[in-house]
Order: sequence, then C-alpha cells, then structure tokens
Amino acid sequence: MENIIDRKYEYVMSMDEDGWLVGGGYKTFDFSGKMPYIDSSHTELLRIGSMDPDHGGTTISQVYAAMESLTFTPFSIYPEYLKGGGGHHSGDNNDEEEAVPAGDVTLIVSVIETYEDGDSESSYETFLDNLFSAMDAVGGGPCMDDHDTDPHVSMSRGVKFKSSWHQQQYMYNANLEVAVWQSMYPKGVPIGSSGYASFPPGRGGVRQYVSYGNLYFFFDRANITKAFGPSRDLTENEQYYATLFKTGDAESYYAATTSINFDYSGSRDDNDGDWEHNAYAWKATMAKHDMTEGWDLPPNCEQEGETFFGIPLSRKSDSNLQSTSTFQEQFDFENIIDRNYTYLKEFGTNHGWLVSGEEIGNSAGSIVDKDTAHIPVFYIGTTNPNMGGMSLSDMIKIAKHIDFGKLYIKPAFLFIDDDGHVKLQFEADAASALGYLYSALCKELGIEWNYNKPSNNLGVYTNCAMHSAGDRAKYGCGPENDNSGGFCPQMTVAYSPKFQSEDTAAAFLARGNNYVDYWRGLYPNGVAVGTSSFCPDGGCLGLFMNRYDLYNVFKPDLGGSWVEYGGMSSPPTYSPAPTWTGGCDEPHNVHLDICFRKRIKPKAPAIAWDSLGSVGQFSVFLLTFMAVTLSVSIFLARARKKRKKGESYVAFFIRDMNRKRKKKKKKKKGMSDLEESMLDGDMSRKSKRSASRSKSRTSRSRSQSKSSKSRSNTTGGVRASRSRSRHASRRKRSASGSRRGVEGGGSKAEAEKDVRQQLV
Repeated sequence: MENIIDRKYEYVMSMDEDGWLVGGGYKTFDFSGKMPYIDSSHTELLRIGSMDPDHGGTTISQVYAAMESLTFTPFSIYPEYLKGGGGHHSGDNNDEEEAVPAGDVTLIVSVIETYEDGDSESSYETFLDNLFSAMDAVGGGPCMDDHDTDPHVSMSRGVKFKSSWHQQQYMYNANLEVAVWQSMYPKGVPIGSSGYASFPPGRGGVRQYVSYGNLYFFFDRANITKAFGPSRDLTENEQYYATLFKTGDAESYYAATTSINFDYSGSRDDNDGDWEHNAYAWKATMAKHDMTEGWDLPPNCEQEGETFFGIPLSRKSDSNLQSTSTFQEQFDFENIIDRNYTYLKEFGTNHGWLVSGEEIGNSAGSIVDKDTAHIPVFYIGTTNPNMGGMSLSDMIKIAKHIDFGKLYIKPAFLFIDDDGHVKLQFEADAASALGYLYSALCKELGIEWNYNKPSNNLGVYTNCAMHSAGDRAKYGCGPENDNSGGFCPQMTVAYSPKFQSEDTAAAFLARGNNYVDYWRGLYPNGVAVGTSSFCPDGGCLGLFMNRYDLYNVFKPDLGGSWVEYGGMSSPPTYSPAPTWTGGCDEPHNVHLDICFRKRIKPKAPAIAWDSLGSVGQFSVFLLTFMAVTLSVSIFLARARKKRKKGESYVAFFIRDMNRKRKKKKKKKKGMSDLEESMLDGDMSRKSKRSASRSKSRTSRSRSQSKSSKSRSNTTGGVRASRSRSRHASRRKRSASGSRRGVEGGGSKAEAEKDVRQQLV
C-alpha cells in the first residue's frame, strides 16, 4: 500500500490531521505532524454500528458469539481501481471560487466469488446470509446495516492536491500500481501474513499467529480486538499467490506492466476542469481551519504540518513525550460532553470526544483516543526546513526568547461552528498575556505578507506558518468576529457530531453553557492552569507535534523550558535567554543550568553508584551479602568451638575482641626496643654499614666455634682441632694486621681502611 500513497508530497498539498491511513502509519516525529496512528488498512464487509444495546446497538460479546457460530473459507480479494472524491463540504471553500476542492482517496476492491463442492451459491454469498442470520439469533440491534458494505479501502480523507494536473499524475501512477497487482493476482489473493500479532493491540492483547484468509472484528479502524480463522487451509495455488510478493518474484510483473487496461474515470481526474492552488490568495483568516480537511498552504510552503504552539488542557493524556498525563486540574470537561448519548446520535468522523478521551467499549465505536484537550494559539506548520518549514530546535529557540506573562484563560461559551464542530470559546483579550504572546509569535514567526516581514534575533523563519507577520491579537478571530485576524483561542470538543434533533442540539448547548457560567463565576479573572507536577505556577505554553503529542513546555516570564522525551532534561533545567544580572542570587536566574547545578549538586557517591547501572549495583549488593554471610558463618563456627559454657554469643564476641586488642598491644611493646637507635648519629653511613657487617661476622664466628665445640663430642677431635686452628689463625692475622697499621703511619692505615671498606 506504500506504493500507492504520496508520502513525499509530490502531488498532494495537504490532508486531514490523520494523513494516510494505509502504508505503515506515522511515527511521532514525522515532518507532517500527523497523528501517530498505526497502519489501519482494511476492507469493511459489514458495519455493526453502535455498541450500546440501550440505543439499538449490538454488544461486542454478541458479535463474538455470532462469528464463532459460523464457518467460512478463505476469501480472495481483487483490486479494482483507485479513485478520488468524497463528501467533504466544509467551510474552507464556501463562497471561495479559488479554493482547492477536498475529497477522499479510496481503493475499490472486490471479493472473488468461489464455489465449493459444486454449490450454486458462492462461498461469500453463503457467508453473508449466515452472518445476518447469526446476528439476528444473538439479538443484534437495529443500528447494524441491513446489507453488506461495498468492499473498499479508505486511504485518506480531506485530501487537497496542488492542482488538477498533480491529481491526474497521482491517479495515473497509483492505478498503474493497481494494474501490476491485477497482473500478479488475476483471480484475487487471500490477504494475510506469516507473522504474529496481538488482538487487541497492546499489552492486554493475546499474541497469535496471523495466517491467511482471516476475518477480524474492528472496534474502530485502529483497534482489532479479535481474529476469526477460516475453516480450511490454503490450497497450493492460493498459497503460491499469497506469498508471491513476499518471495520477491514480483519484479517481472512490474517490468511487463506499462499501461492501464481498466477504467478509473471515477477518480475525478478528467471531468472537473483545470484548477490550481493559488498560494497568493492565502488569507490570515485561514488560521481558523476545518481540521477534517487539508490546509490551503501559503507561498513557498511545499508540505503541510500540524505542529503548533498552544495551551495544554489534558487531564488524561496518552502521549509518551511527557512523564505526566495530567496537565491541568482547574477544568473537568467531562461536564460539557454527552457520554451517555442523551442528545447525540453519532459522530461524523472516526473521532469521538476529543476532551476527556474515549475507551474501548464506547457505544459509538469511536477511535480510542485519550484526552487531547488544548487551545491552539499559533500554527507553525511542518518541521521540515527543506519543504519551507522550520526545525523543532529552531522553534524552541525562538519560543525561549519570548518574554510572555502567565497565560490566564477564561471560558466564554460553548457553540457549534460553521463546519459543524463543537467548540469552547475562550475570551480573546488583545491586551492580555495571551494576546501579547500571539502578537509576538506573529512578529517573529509569521510569514511575509502584505509587505510585513517577520524579524527575530536568530534569523530563522518559516514559510508554512498559518499566520502573517503583520497579524495582531487586536484584529480578532476570523470573519465571524467581523475582524480579519487569526487570534482564535478555541478548544475543539468534537468533530461533526450528529444530534438526534435540533431540540436536543439546543438542549446540549444550554446544558454545557450552564457549566461554562459556573466556571466564569469560579474564575472571574481567569485562571493560569497547571498541576503540582506540571507547570506548578500555572500559565505555561506548549509546543505540540499534533494535538496528541506535547513535546516542549515553556514557563512564563522566561522561567525556563523542558523536554522530557528520550531521557532529556527534567523540568526546568534548560536555560532561557537572555539571563538577568545578579548571578544565581537573582530569582529570575534560578532555572539556569549553572544555577541549577549549584543548588542541586549530586554527591560523588551517588554519581558513582548511578554509574554502576542496575547490573553493577546488583553485583555489589550480592558481593556484600556474600561477605556478610561468610563473616557471620566464621564467627558462629569460632564461637561454638571456643566460647565458655553458658556464655552467650554476644559475650563471647566482646571477650574475643578484647583478647585480640591485648595481643596487639603486647606485640607493639615487644617491637618498640628494635626501633631505638643502635649507633651514634655522627657516624657515617659507610662506617655504620662496615661496623654492622663486622659485628655480624664476629657473631657468626662465635656461633660457629660454639657449634663446633658442641659437635666435637660426636664428630671426633680432628674436626674440633681444625675449627680451633682456623679460629686462632683468623685472630692472629687480625692482630698482626692492626699492629702493622699502627707502625706504618696514618697514610698507610687510611689506604688499608679504604681497601677494607671497598672489599666490604
């Protein structure tokens, strides 16, 4: 499916916030900022509708019971053609002749009719008949369709192409790929995989083998909760085609297919006339935009983007970019929505309530999004500089320079706009901190328009912001405010809800506005939102990748900013700029990196301990434990052997320690005599050495004579006489030598002394 979408924006100008629903989904940091959903490609066979039996719906357990009572063979799918079009009629192009038309992109497919064992009715027709009968048997509600759905794959919604020519080129290239598929699978192909998946997705799902030819129950297009396998395995022929693309044998089909031999005229590429997006017809009021369609981009912007600056209001966010899921505690938006469907009938999109979140089991079967409540302030566009946008790092640098005050907000009223979306309007005071922030963002990041140019100290700009450099908060919000600006502090509550009647719609708004009046009385001067763990002083600004992912947070009054994703800094250690005079004693500089490190400096043992990691810490703990247990074991063994009768282990330990101290004292006392000086201090080093050596020789001679005398009793007189003669001759030589030295004079004696010292 990746081969039939335009992920590089060669032909497509923009889409709704979901982007491409097929082809692998989106990652969090995609340049387009689309919602980070998984690939939700599917072919719908039967729409179940509401899951609330009290409102005519069918429960999940009833669906499971009906499907488990059926048997079916693997169904083969045949790709027909890709087409454009759709029923998007938002206010983006009302009364605007130059507006770009918006529509859906859909792949039309069909289920191949096969006949088992000579049956007159195809396997698929038999399955549909049995399915409706089984659903009736389990008490399926009237909200379920009474006929099967025409098989198709929804690829994208609210798509706007750059021109009619770009649309024609895209449709041709995509349908050429479909032609290749038709040549590869002339009789269709069972859809499946040889991998594994969890149903439902996530940690709570059961991991199982996917196989080929399964049918699935979709709670919504992003959540498959259960798989149902076919009654037989694939035939050899079916197995060949099912694995043809995976085995790499498809190259020959691509080389052989060079033309399209089927009609795809329903693709709106040849009957709507010529048109082209006029970027210079862009207006500042386009910042008030229908999010279920694509943007009309400004000049020199080649790619859309959902990135924006706004005020986070979620209480149950599911984003992984922040450590907390609660961004404010001042407003509970559960009080202004219709969770029980007292007034509401259905939603016009796959999304349900955008505030307070949705859960598996919601009766409308809406996408299970968490709370994404927020107030968008400034749409910055794509994060791809190569397509006219601005990188995330540059956005953060600019926002860290803007000295805005606490952002106080005050709800005004609940209403339904011209696009049919339920929104909560907040007071738009141009003289407030929020108004100043909007004007500052326009001055520094707005696009060049009507001879007004943006200006900032970093020299980084974007062509994709949906606000002009000359726009100001005093110009208000769009044409409905009889102004021409884009300052629209509004929170979207739900996209295109369908009410049971006009009276129920009025009752819903009246009920919601009663609670808005309560908030207005509770916060007469507005409130700076936050929690004890997220923006505790209140009034922070957020940089959103999309309405789902809050990436960076900025504190007011240049109080710092923080990024928590990927183990980055914890709040608030990123320095704002410029700094204030006074060093770290100045309260405004308390969040600077250097001041933060001075105040909260980790101790060296803590750093060393953290550097070991979990494995190293466990090893140290294990070695310590082993050493302690070994010491205790040795002590117990020693105590059992040497303690006195009736003596406790503690008493033995004290007695043993005292005994060891006494031994050490005796040992030190015995060695103290050896430390005394045995020679005079004025003797030279050589004389000390010769004297010690001569003494050692004398002692050795004496010991030898004594030993020889003792041994004479056993060894005979000969050995004793030899020993005495050697000893006597050594004494004679020594005496004669000393007499000669005295007689020979001082010079000769000194020379002989030097010789003796050298010999020694």
